[in-house]
Amino acid sequence: MKKATIKDVAKEAGVSISTVSNALNNSPLVNEDTKNRIIQVAEAIKYVPNMNGKMLKARKSMTVGFFSSSVSGHYFYILVDSMFKELRRRGFGLNVVISRDKRVLLSNILSKNFDGIIIFDNERVGEHEVELILQNQIKTVFLDRDMHETDISSVLFDSFKSGYDLTKYLIHLGHKRIYFIEGDEYTYDNLERKRGYVAALKEIGAEVKEEYFFKGMFEESYAYNDVISRFRLGNFPIPDAIVAANDYSTIGCIKAFSRLGYRVPEDISVVGFDDIEVARYFTPALTTVRNPIARQGIRAVELLMDMINEDAKGSSEHLAGEIIYRDSAKAKIV
Repeated sequence: MKKATIKDVAKEAGVSISTVSNALNNSPLVNEDTKNRIIQVAEAIKYVPNMNGKMLKARKSMTVGFFSSSVSGHYFYILVDSMFKELRRRGFGLNVVISRDKRVLLSNILSKNFDGIIIFDNERVGEHEVELILQNQIKTVFLDRDMHETDISSVLFDSFKSGYDLTKYLIHLGHKRIYFIEGDEYTYDNLERKRGYVAALKEIGAEVKEEYFFKGMFEESYAYNDVISRFRLGNFPIPDAIVAANDYSTIGCIKAFSRLGYRVPEDISVVGFDDIEVARYFTPALTTVRNPIARQGIRAVELLMDMINEDAKGSSEHLAGEIIYRDSAKAKIV
């Protein structure tokens, strides 16, 4: 069966080809009655617009690329969903590229198959890759790097303040020996949460020793194993409290101390970040920082669209978190 063309639609509707084109692109130049009639004709003869030709003519793919080495977990579920919905509302699609291979990421980033890109990867997209992005004038939003240029924006959580505020809360509860379970060492959030933790302790003159830092890698099992290995021999000082870089590490830490015979929060207070769905149902319910993840995704799209449409140059935004007070932290009994 012969494929219907735009000429066929124009002939059946009794209008010009340009009128059909304007109608199918929702142009205000065509009145609603004519527009509806043309759409009905197009559907009746099963006309499918040639999007490749349209994109070449407009020099737009109507697609945004999202690049990351992972999209697993609570954060990425909300982030990707919020970006997808905001882009769909604007008539754009979202193409997710997941790879730990720097060459794969770079070739896709530089392919110019996208009108703009959003990146969550500090390790594989380094200074050299950023320079290539700038040279090629690719409209870009970073989610894990604080920077802005003419064609580059970033949307980040204010992780320093959240780390500082969470640690100050534990200090207010009377805790002095406070440890920190780190996430992935390359990520902005981990570094800033750690920096906030250190700043809060130094502000009161508290000692911050190297042995106060544990490895959690943002994973429950990793945090669990490191806590068990440190404390099972009984020759390592038990902390008053622990700040974990995310809720998965918090849960792993609590499970480890439970196995070692310690109770949270009666013996040790443990707090985290992200307010994942299970945080309120876990026992004890987690005291944690809730970040506006959906807002981050929406703002990333908004800033990218502003650059694509040349309505604004690149900028950097920091979104504030909120401490959610639950049961995993309590005042120290002296």
